[in-house]
Amino acid sequence: MSTPRKSPKRPAVRTASAPAGRAVDRPADDEIWPRVTRELADDLAVDALARDRAGKAPFDEVARLQEAGLPALLTAPGPSRRGADWRAACAVVREISAADSSVGELLAHHYALSWSSRFFGPAHEAHTPYRADAPPATTAVPAPGTAPSPEDASGTETPSGADGARRPGAAHRRPLALDVCTAEERWLLAGGVEPPRAATEPGLTLTPAEGGGGWILDGRRAFASGVTVADRLVVGARPGGTGDLLVVLVDPAHPGVFTDAGTDRVGQRLAGAGTVTFDHVPVPPEHVLGVLPHDEHAVAPFTTLAPLALRLLLTQVGLGIAEGALAEARDISRADQAGPVPAGGAGGPAGGDGAAPAGSGDDPYLLLAYGELATAAHAAAAVVERATDALARGLHTEWSLTLEERADISVLVAAAETVTGRAAVHITTRILELVDGTAGADSRGGGPGFDRFWRNARALTAPTRADHRLRDIGDHYLNGTHARLTLLA
Repeated sequence: MSTPRKSPKRPAVRTASAPAGRAVDRPADDEIWPRVTRELADDLAVDALARDRAGKAPFDEVARLQEAGLPALLTAPGPSRRGADWRAACAVVREISAADSSVGELLAHHYALSWSSRFFGPAHEAHTPYRADAPPATTAVPAPGTAPSPEDASGTETPSGADGARRPGAAHRRPLALDVCTAEERWLLAGGVEPPRAATEPGLTLTPAEGGGGWILDGRRAFASGVTVADRLVVGARPGGTGDLLVVLVDPAHPGVFTDAGTDRVGQRLAGAGTVTFDHVPVPPEHVLGVLPHDEHAVAPFTTLAPLALRLLLTQVGLGIAEGALAEARDISRADQAGPVPAGGAGGPAGGDGAAPAGSGDDPYLLLAYGELATAAHAAAAVVERATDALARGLHTEWSLTLEERADISVLVAAAETVTGRAAVHITTRILELVDGTAGADSRGGGPGFDRFWRNARALTAPTRADHRLRDIGDHYLNGTHARLTLLA
C-alpha cells in the first residue's frame, strides 16, 4: 500500500573550503570539484556491496551527496554563484558511478532535470531567478485542451483581455530558474518530462484549478530514479490529456502524492526508482516551468538537447560501471587472488605445461584478457568524451543552435551510448569469468560481489535499443538524414 512520503529535513552544510563566516553549498573554486568527487567516490566504494544487498531507499546516499555539495554543481553562473559546466558534471557522474552506479544515476537525472526551465522555458526568461515579490509576468499558460501558440512558447506578450483572464496563470510570476532555485533550496530533483513509452500508459493530465489559479495534476507514472528520496519532482503533463506538454514542478510531500518504491529491480537497486500517483495535486502557475509543443517541428533545436543531455549523462554512468568493475578486478589480480581464465577465453586455454601459475600477474592469457577489456574501456571513453565536448558546445550556443548542429550532436551521443552500452555489458560479463572461483570474489561469501556490476550494466542498458541508435547513425552518415526531434530518451 502506498503512502504519502515526507523527506527528512537536511541541515545546511558548510564545505571545508568555504571562507570563514560564509555559508555555501559548494567549493569556491572549480579545481576543488575533482578532489571532492574523488573523496566521495572512495567513501561510497567502501560499503557499496553492503548497501546494494540491503536495497534500502537511498536517503543516506543523498545525504552524502548533499554534504559534498554535488547536487548544486551544475548551477548557472551569477554574482554569488560559480557554475560548473556540463563537462564537469559528466566527469562527476562518471567517477561516482565507478564507485556506486545507482548514486551516479540519481545524480545524472538530477542534473538533467535541473535545467528544465532552461530547456523548456521562454528564451528570454530562462535565466531569470524566481523571486516571491516579482511582478506578474505577461506570458500566458495555455488553456486546458488547447495548444500554446508559438508566440506563447517564445515569450511574446499575450493580451490580458477576457480570453486571457480565463487562462489559468494568465498573469503569474516569472517561472523559476530551476537550477538556481535547486542550489539555493538544496533540492534533489527526480521525475521525467518525456511522454510515456507505452501506448497503454495514459500519462499525467492537467485540469484547470477552480478560480483559474493554476492547474490540478492527476495520473500515475513510473520513473527510473530518485522518486523515493526527491525533494521536488519535475514531470510532463498534458492539459486535458491531449495537446502540448507542460513541464511542472511538484512537491512530493503533498498529501496527494503517493510513491511506490520499485523493490524488485535486478540492478541499480539504490537508484530510488518507483511509481508515483498524483491525486488532485495543485500546481501553482509559477511552477509551470515551460511548454513542449506536440508538433515536433515547432520545437526549438536547443529544447531537443534535453533528452540528449540525459542520455549522455546515463552513458557516463555506464562508462563508470565498466571502469569500476575493471579497476576492482585488477586490484584482485594484482593481489594474486584471481582464479584461472576460463578455457577458450581471451585467445586460448588457461594452464598447460610451462604456463604461469593461475592468477599470477605474468599469466599471458590473463594479460591478454585485461588488454582486451582495457582497450574496450578506452575506446568507449574516447567516444564519450567527443560526444561530451559536442554537447557542451551545443548547450553553450543555447537558442542559436541550428538543426544541423543538433543533428551532429545527436549522432555523437547515439554513438557514445551504443559503444559504451556494449562495452559495459561485455566488460562486466568478462570480469565475472576472470574472477570465477575466487573465494574473495564470491558475493555470497562476503567478497567484492562482482555480479552487481553486471546487474547494474544490464539494468541501465536494457531500456535502450542499440539497433535503433545504429539505424539513425547510419541514416545520417549515408543519407544526411536528421534524427527525429523527439523527446523520448
